[in-house]
Amino acid sequence: MTRFAVALQLCTLYGLSLVLASPLKKPTADPTEPDPSFAVSVQLAGQTFVNKGLAAFGLIPSNFTDSTGNTFGGVGSAIAIKPGSFAKTADGNFTGTLIVQPDRGFNVDGTVDYQARQHVLDFKLAPYYSTDDLSFTAAQSTLQLNYQSTLLYFEREYTATTGLDALAVRPADSGFPDVISADPTMPIPATDFSHLSVDAEGLALNQDGTFFVSDEYGPYIYLMDASGNLLETIQPPAAFLPLINGALNFTGSVNPDTGRVANQGFEGLTLDSTGTTLYALLQSALVQDGGDDDTTSSFTRLLAFDVSAPLVTRPEVIGEWVVPLPQSKKSKTRAASEVHFVSEGVFLVLSRDGNGHGDSNDDSSYKQADLLAISGATDIHGTEFDQPNASIAVNGKLDSSITPGEYVSFVDFIDDTQLARFGLHNGDPDNQTLIDAKWESLALAPCLDPDFPNDFFLFTAADNDFLTEDGFVNGVPYNAGINNDNQFLVFRLTLPTAAANDLR
Repeated sequence: MTRFAVALQLCTLYGLSLVLASPLKKPTADPTEPDPSFAVSVQLAGQTFVNKGLAAFGLIPSNFTDSTGNTFGGVGSAIAIKPGSFAKTADGNFTGTLIVQPDRGFNVDGTVDYQARQHVLDFKLAPYYSTDDLSFTAAQSTLQLNYQSTLLYFEREYTATTGLDALAVRPADSGFPDVISADPTMPIPATDFSHLSVDAEGLALNQDGTFFVSDEYGPYIYLMDASGNLLETIQPPAAFLPLINGALNFTGSVNPDTGRVANQGFEGLTLDSTGTTLYALLQSALVQDGGDDDTTSSFTRLLAFDVSAPLVTRPEVIGEWVVPLPQSKKSKTRAASEVHFVSEGVFLVLSRDGNGHGDSNDDSSYKQADLLAISGATDIHGTEFDQPNASIAVNGKLDSSITPGEYVSFVDFIDDTQLARFGLHNGDPDNQTLIDAKWESLALAPCLDPDFPNDFFLFTAADNDFLTEDGFVNGVPYNAGINNDNQFLVFRLTLPTAAANDLR
């Protein structure tokens, strides 16, 4: 295709007129829309989706502390925009509130007694669309983040949760006979029955203030009330449950014989537009599906639960599909860190490597929010594949009876041109402007642009693993040997199948 044809196609896509003239000088004022040269278009399910480029960057310093005195870290494990908070201001910018959720605390030297929680951040978004490169300092004005409060998570009867490894199990219903829905066997630390072990990953907010949290130990999903107290426990099919020598064992220290891989539980969690269907995505394949080897772990599973009345009827699985995760040139799986509902049967999936700031390898090769369609995929729910030790992919080879979802590469977080516009980079040198290693969250908000009604802002944040030289856990100081800020990025996308009023 000629350059003229490419230009004509882009202009048609953006509703612009093509004018042949001498090269233009850069505008003196910042443009109000992304430069068409940034556009990357892909096809999925007969529709054209467009990544219009990076629009904002912000951070929370690595040594910031929350209202409990603990280091404010790991918040990129999950983020969500508080329902009803996102709005456009008179100056053309945007305000809103992010709910961000860390995982199990600073655990480089072993797991710690860190109570699961979420933080509230107010933000001001001032999208930057110019092709000029900002300084790292100036870039931070495009997404200003202000900490407001922290909500702690509790077990039944307001007993604090813990991040300690789940080295023991609590029998089903033990100690809580009067709850609305009896709990299944639960992950607990050592033999302390009173504290639920939670490695919080996914987060999905309900309109009534309740919310769902997915956990890596189980892998379970917990429904919490607005004050952070446990209301309901959702257990996945038997094939997902970690078994060692035939018995449930929730530890994150070793891989089970069958079930979810250690520390690779339900990383992704999202609600549909009605709030009645909850989707949960495993980080990579189950052990029996090849998950114990990163060269055979690409076929992971996506579950759908009916949560229309979670306190009346225990949520049940209503769908299950296979997701084919991307692999590196050396056939290593790019594990999934998040899933986000776009429209019926269409999702964004965040897949990545573990390189970047906070890792020993600075040079990342894959950090993306990709597209997934399941409309043509095989629904394996209720089949033999849900049984204990049942495999969809022996040694990583997918069963011929199963059609996986359609997976398409989409938003590249480490595009050199886009990073440079915000004073960031990938690879050497290892400094504050190096992009973080562990991006694990997605949230969408409408651009509220009448000319582009299907344009959305995609928010994402990194899990910095609480890495700071000036940290605190429960009043005890620690030095992780590196200052790794909590980084946030915002992209602008065209999602033709999505409607502004449908996204949560």
